[in-house]
Amino acid sequence: METMVKRRVHVAAAAMISRDGRQVLIARRPSTVDQGGLWEFPGGKLAPYETGFEALKRELHEELGVEIQRAQPLIRVHHEYPDKHVLMDVWQVREYAGEPFGREGQAVRWVRLDELFNYPFPAANMPILRAVMLPTEYLITAEEADDATFMSKLERALSEDAVRLVQLRAKTLENDAFVSRAKKALELCRRYEARLLLNGDPRLLDEVDADGIHLTSEQLMSLERRPVPEDKWLAASTHDQAQLEQAGRIGCDFVTLSPLRTTPTHPDVYPMGWHDFQQLVERAAMPVFALGGMTRHDADHARGVGAQGIASIRDFWKSCR
Repeated sequence: METMVKRRVHVAAAAMISRDGRQVLIARRPSTVDQGGLWEFPGGKLAPYETGFEALKRELHEELGVEIQRAQPLIRVHHEYPDKHVLMDVWQVREYAGEPFGREGQAVRWVRLDELFNYPFPAANMPILRAVMLPTEYLITAEEADDATFMSKLERALSEDAVRLVQLRAKTLENDAFVSRAKKALELCRRYEARLLLNGDPRLLDEVDADGIHLTSEQLMSLERRPVPEDKWLAASTHDQAQLEQAGRIGCDFVTLSPLRTTPTHPDVYPMGWHDFQQLVERAAMPVFALGGMTRHDADHARGVGAQGIASIRDFWKSCR
């Protein structure tokens, strides 16, 4: 029996963000094409010898009548359809000249980021939706015995550093103390329109209506299915290919991948470095935050090799002192 060789299709696509940072532009596929009627991010196939960025500039001019002034890599998505393998090279575009419109007669629409999941997209676009909705910095809180100190540092991170994604990690607290701190942290995060994920048992969401759960790698590998509802965020700590694949199987929305560098908390763990990190991220089925010795100075490098951004304890928490 012969094995069918699938076509390989390389596509460049744009997540165009509005001037106020609250909306993204989407376009509707014509009814006459494959998956017609569904929404997508503007873009198209690479021509021979084009880079992803070159194709992006050409496609956005042809489709939307805009000129890209600056773009950053957002995510690369591999997706298997029955008849083809699609690689979507997605860029975030915030700086452009002109006002986009459907130059080829297609419907285009500015959509609030928190309303994206109300629109039907092709399956290959699901990781892109999550990447568009996520910030580029993920604060992991440090252990603090005193609630007042903890809350003061958290508020400074939210107000002065504009952190909008927080993982509450407090392994030294008993359950009741953790729940109490989580409720206070959630109230503060709501005030600054930030998302709060709890590092712990998914059943914590029965006690605290946080935005989601962050699983340890041990919890991740013990699960057979997604442990939280679809309207909650699910993240996990990963360290290798097997854990990334497991995160994809149970439907994690994003992950951290570590250690990229040696850290004081894990001095004996061998770091993967940028090359191995990039190879792992390339095949990940969801956005990935780089973790392990990361600082804000690493953000552009991390995004350049495919990461959503950086996650950190020391760098973000130190700035709150």
